[in-house]
Amino acid sequence: MPRIHTSGPNSTELYYYEQGHGQPVVLIHGWPLSHRMWEAQITALSEAGYRVIAYDRRGFGQSGHPAAGYDYDTFASDLNDVLTRLDLRNAVIAGFSMGGGEVARYIGRYGSGRVAKAMLLGAVPPFLLKTGDNPEGVDESVFAGMLHGVKNDRLGFLGDFFYDFYNLDKHGSAGQELVAFSKWLAWAASPLGTAQCIIAFGETDFRADLARFDLPTLIVHGDSDRIVPFEVSGKRSHELIRGSRLEVVPGAPHGFAATHAQQLNALMLDFLRS
Repeated sequence: MPRIHTSGPNSTELYYYEQGHGQPVVLIHGWPLSHRMWEAQITALSEAGYRVIAYDRRGFGQSGHPAAGYDYDTFASDLNDVLTRLDLRNAVIAGFSMGGGEVARYIGRYGSGRVAKAMLLGAVPPFLLKTGDNPEGVDESVFAGMLHGVKNDRLGFLGDFFYDFYNLDKHGSAGQELVAFSKWLAWAASPLGTAQCIIAFGETDFRADLARFDLPTLIVHGDSDRIVPFEVSGKRSHELIRGSRLEVVPGAPHGFAATHAQQLNALMLDFLRS
């Protein structure tokens, strides 16, 4: 299996999947899924002439399940290891939901020397938590409730979580299949990593990272996102990243990479070719 051994004090192995040839596009999945969530994008981008690399975050999918390192500085270091160990240059990095935090923190810490473009897709930046200097954020009780649910009944919590992830009431039987697939992916994740990532994406402030963006950036968000509300995230990231391109997908839930795959693929390809 293709694996990368990460650097740093909390080292682990990262599994990655690779398909296609051409300019590299690195896909970073959301919580609590794995690289398998990118199925439609891997096919579309590789067939269009791109080398697609999708890896599992530590604690998820086929990557190692270490006892520590579930913070964005470590996640960014892991992404840097992927880029450097595979010697990727002129790469495009695309992060969905929690994965958008990796994109932001990577550019904030490592710059854009290896990266040509970035994509934030339904992503958590700039800062989800409601604080004194972030009054538009999400109340801490929301993340506390998620953490309690994962710690006390992880499998039961995930079933309810994916209902709103895909706006199941709007997508009928197709949504049911997506929920079943997503629960299967999420069940395999580290319980510890699943819990600690809630703290990471709920409390990490990416505003300083976004200020360092000096590369073309695409922001895509669904206007019916119940998990990461557009007004708190995508809208504000667009305002903070100079020259960024914002695309709002009408009627799309948080999990629009699956429910609105054709629209997302078209937007990604247009941005890649521009």
